[in-house]
Amino acid sequence: MRWAFTGDQERLRDEVRVFLAEHAHRRDPMQYFHGRGGASRELYRELGRRGWLRLAWPREWGGQDARPSTEFIVWDEMAYARAVRPDLAAGIVAKTIIGHGTDAQRARFLPGIGLGEISFALGYSEPEAGSDLAGVRTRAVPDGDGYRVTGEKRWTSDAHNSDYLWLLCRTPESGHTLLMLDLTAPGVQILPIHTIDGHRLNEVSLDDVYVPQENRIGAEGEAWRLIRAALAVERHLMVLPGRVRRDFEDLLRLSAERGWSADARTRADIADIALDVAEVEVAAMSTLAALEAGHDGAAQAARAKLLGSRTLQRIARLPFDVGDAGAARTGTPSFLWHETFMETIAGGTSEIMLGVLAREALGLGGRR
Repeated sequence: MRWAFTGDQERLRDEVRVFLAEHAHRRDPMQYFHGRGGASRELYRELGRRGWLRLAWPREWGGQDARPSTEFIVWDEMAYARAVRPDLAAGIVAKTIIGHGTDAQRARFLPGIGLGEISFALGYSEPEAGSDLAGVRTRAVPDGDGYRVTGEKRWTSDAHNSDYLWLLCRTPESGHTLLMLDLTAPGVQILPIHTIDGHRLNEVSLDDVYVPQENRIGAEGEAWRLIRAALAVERHLMVLPGRVRRDFEDLLRLSAERGWSADARTRADIADIALDVAEVEVAAMSTLAALEAGHDGAAQAARAKLLGSRTLQRIARLPFDVGDAGAARTGTPSFLWHETFMETIAGGTSEIMLGVLAREALGLGGRR
């Protein structure tokens, strides 16, 4: 497979790189890993003012009808610069609202999302329903012109920084339903869960929280189809090749500084990792090619995510394998090693990705 970005796309890449260089002094050099609030939210607003959060949206809703590969360029450069991760609101949320929401919902939410002013956290996982979302127990009981929601979400990234929860829940008899829950509503409690990499996840308790019916996306019982489609489209942005490439370049610099290349086995390991990095790049391009050919790209995106997270672990583990304790246990290498544990889970565990590949690419196990 051959892939080439257009001249306009390469000019956008240059523009994004200039923007990042000009704003480098205003952000933490590891801002990418610090969540989507605070300084990251300020950066999203900057991107929103340039129209970069809504490149792939339809023009009637403030977008540019850009191809997925155009949007990919922005986030890949952000990942390489360790600036910020893709905005959930502008991606999964906005695209689902555009495709399946009402005109009133589009008019209410899209302008603020497109400017980086409205933020969402994904309310999927629960204590007994992590990657297996079919086991979700949070319930939404109809009450007048809305719902009363009771349940608990767990490991919820950025709930403490967000305005709304993109909530997967169960409605009586109809199955899984998707709601937009105001995180300032009475009955919401957000408690921190601190992780090994210094990141904060959250436990979100919902005690009889009222959600108006106008905040439901699609029909009752339709959430599973909507979420599956959104994840398939957005998963190629979860482990971006720019992120992998930047870690590998840092590894090469560290190897040169510490003299690891004097060892033949270490040189061979680094060369092998270089092949993995190239494979991640190819997998990302394969996903873009599938999406732009009109396919859902589920298998390609799962493969890209699986290869990316595994390669990040190989890169971060090398200082340990070399036996250089000074390099392995301090500074960036140690931090990245801890971070890779999170990245094999976020967006679906590696085991879930293997399941997607088994179903989508090999036709095993049937389809949901």
